Amino acid sequence: MTAMAKITLMFVVFVDLIGQGLVFPIINTLIMDRSSGFRPEGTSMDRRHFDYGLVIGTFFLSWFLGVVYVAKVSDSIGRKNAMLICLGGALAGYALTIISLYVNSIWLLILGRAITGFTAGNQPIAQAAMIDGSTDEADRDRNMGYIVTGVSFGLVGGPIIGALLSDPALLGGIASLKLPFYGAFVLVMIAIVLVMIFFHDIRKERTPFVFRPRDITDALWRVTQHPVVMQIMPVYALFMIANSTFFIFIDNYLTSAFGYGVVGGSIAMLVIGVALATSSTFLVKPAQARFEKRHIIGASLLTMVVCALAFVLLPYPVLSYVPIFFFYFLFGVSYPTLLGLFSSSVSEADQGWVMGVTTAVFCLSGGVMSLIGGGLMAVDIRLPFYIVTATAAVGLLLVILTWGSAAIAKLTARPS
Repeated sequence: MTAMAKITLMFVVFVDLIGQGLVFPIINTLIMDRSSGFRPEGTSMDRRHFDYGLVIGTFFLSWFLGVVYVAKVSDSIGRKNAMLICLGGALAGYALTIISLYVNSIWLLILGRAITGFTAGNQPIAQAAMIDGSTDEADRDRNMGYIVTGVSFGLVGGPIIGALLSDPALLGGIASLKLPFYGAFVLVMIAIVLVMIFFHDIRKERTPFVFRPRDITDALWRVTQHPVVMQIMPVYALFMIANSTFFIFIDNYLTSAFGYGVVGGSIAMLVIGVALATSSTFLVKPAQARFEKRHIIGASLLTMVVCALAFVLLPYPVLSYVPIFFFYFLFGVSYPTLLGLFSSSVSEADQGWVMGVTTAVFCLSGGVMSLIGGGLMAVDIRLPFYIVTATAAVGLLLVILTWGSAAIAKLTARPS
């Protein structure tokens, strides 16, 4: 695989990841800020919280529905064509989002997020493409590191782009809530051009694509056939519910509690990106070499409990960024550790399936909690974070009570 092909895959992942950090703070401001003009001025705060949850929930649930089929498509039509389809979906989604801002249509915004979510599958395709082009195990690990680099730049770059292009104090009169979406649109177009010119499929085998509505439920049901996966999954599900709920409603809470706008929300996303990039890049291997994996995951769940409570109890807005940082600093070590447990618990033939299931559970938890959390925010803006506390605490309890079996102990032990 050429150097430009690897750079292209990194850029594709970067573009895929900037969407969340860029979009979340802006959508929050559009819907929650009365002065934005996107929703009628007389719209109640209860309705605004519901609308925010609906828009974000649509993205995650569409991602959940698309994740299985996008992976199957890449095996059938090749990595290049699958990436172009996903990028085309992102392009269409951003276009609809821009139009929705001109006509102030929440339904067009929801449709745009649905299309973007359904085609948000470029990261696993890029990972598979990197594996296809690897010459040996060391080369594969090095290439996976490039994907992590793309993810890290995306997590950090999205908030920076969103804040820079939307803040009049930085760009003057040309800044607007629409401009970041134009910027994302252009970046997606650049990614399409790079894929068309520099990336070529190395894997030539093709698997016929067969559309089956039951593919998603069948993939989830297969968990019952793997006893060790069944033991890990409840902890993982609670772990992801806590993570997705915290992530989705950070901007909403900061705006409702302290009046933070796009810049304040983008700073929160930037803090998350820096915390994740730092810990996932530099601390995963040292932590796993020194501590048992179940202790790493347990420490992260405990940190989630403490940080979620601190986030809603701290009286000073600027201090809110401290628990956000530590929440995701530990998450950056524990999340790849959990994925490694899933990978080690199944055979080589089931690797694609188990990674798909973990992504599906993440998307499903994000979608469901977005819809539920929007209603809860209307009752009390702290309620979603109390859910984070409760689910993380139950997850920690399950680690203590159910991860004592010989199979789990062997799987989570430190390398000898």
